[in-house]
Amino acid sequence: MRNSLFFKHIDNAQLVIFRIFFGLLCFLESFGAILTGWVRRVLVEPKFTFSFIGFEWLQPLDGNGMYFYYGIMGLCGLCIMIGYQYRISMLTFTLLWTGSYLMQKSAYNNHYYLLVLISAIMVFMPAHHDVSIDAKQNPKIKTNAMPNWCRVVFIVQLFIVYTYASIAKLYPDWLDGTVMRVLMSGKRNYPVIGEILQEPWLQDMLTWGGIFFDGLIIPFLLFKPTRKCAFIVSIGFHLFNSVVFQIGIFPYLALAFYLFFFEPKTIRNIFLKKRIFYKAGEVKFPKFKNVYVLLFFVFILVQAVLPLRHHLFEDNVLWTEEGHRLSWRMMLRSKYGRITYTAKDKTTGEEFNINLDDYLTKKQQRGASTKPDVIWQFSKYLKEDFESKGKDVAIHVYCKVSVNGKPLKRLINPDVDIASLPWEPLTHSDWILPSKTN
Repeated sequence: MRNSLFFKHIDNAQLVIFRIFFGLLCFLESFGAILTGWVRRVLVEPKFTFSFIGFEWLQPLDGNGMYFYYGIMGLCGLCIMIGYQYRISMLTFTLLWTGSYLMQKSAYNNHYYLLVLISAIMVFMPAHHDVSIDAKQNPKIKTNAMPNWCRVVFIVQLFIVYTYASIAKLYPDWLDGTVMRVLMSGKRNYPVIGEILQEPWLQDMLTWGGIFFDGLIIPFLLFKPTRKCAFIVSIGFHLFNSVVFQIGIFPYLALAFYLFFFEPKTIRNIFLKKRIFYKAGEVKFPKFKNVYVLLFFVFILVQAVLPLRHHLFEDNVLWTEEGHRLSWRMMLRSKYGRITYTAKDKTTGEEFNINLDDYLTKKQQRGASTKPDVIWQFSKYLKEDFESKGKDVAIHVYCKVSVNGKPLKRLINPDVDIASLPWEPLTHSDWILPSKTN
């Protein structure tokens, strides 16, 4: 059973066409980030970026460096699409995209994390063995077959993503429509559709539709009688998200994933009509087949467990953000906050209120007003900045946050010198005040 599942060879039309779409989307994402000003706003204009904790050394390149950085990623996307130097291009894109993801959190998005994972998976895929320049230059690698694990890993990964996204929505503020009302209120100024998005019936449909779509789309795509209908619904769902939420390439990447749910013959007949049919059925074992199986299960286990880690922390993840990232908690809440950072000279007792405009962009200020880990990082940065000027200071934070439009409540203990505390990634930070008692 296991051998048949992983190593039975099937037609590789799905993977080959996915590679072409994937490379194109990587190209569009990279150069689109430059042309829309995203690189400038997020990576060039800031004096520094809030990297993932532990990756503080990973900062944007100076000057025009990040434009070249993203330009190289775009060229890698083109090479992936045409299948030229595929392994090198895919590995280079993966490393550069992962680096960009880890070096900043101001524009954090679960979809960016998904692209990290899919890129890493694609490095190991034989996606260039047909319809590629590599296959033309080296006919020895040309084949119209692939092991079934190449398809299964995408399906399982997508099942994890969508299932956790659905489960995460099962909380009061989502179920009563509060979250959707808050999200849509910010879209009121959209031309044509802005007022329509304020309709209660539409918001209710989106609230419940989000739960059922995420929870059922993968089973419906796997079940042949419902596959076509599920795909049609998916097109509408993802195009709506693309227009309303403007989340880059993800809606189109999600649609590209659906290639793996249709029969290879169907994909071949649509995209590769002149291609020789591959008769599936042969089972070929690689040299280290047990290693393949082990790596597959370890990867899936990590992906299945990681989104659950917020249950190890005290209080609600919507409030503390502890365990929020890397967990497919997508568009689940709206937060805004008011914050004052105060530096107190330990020698003279003199206090200084920090003008955030002197340090942060407007986008960074939003994170530094609502997200505890960013608040901690900025407090550390302020302390180091004062130390460079010969002053030993304590950093105190006066912060109130609203979640999903509810009344402002104090988030951070103002009596604590946050900059003097270490970051404890596996335990709750006590300087984050409880959500229910303040």
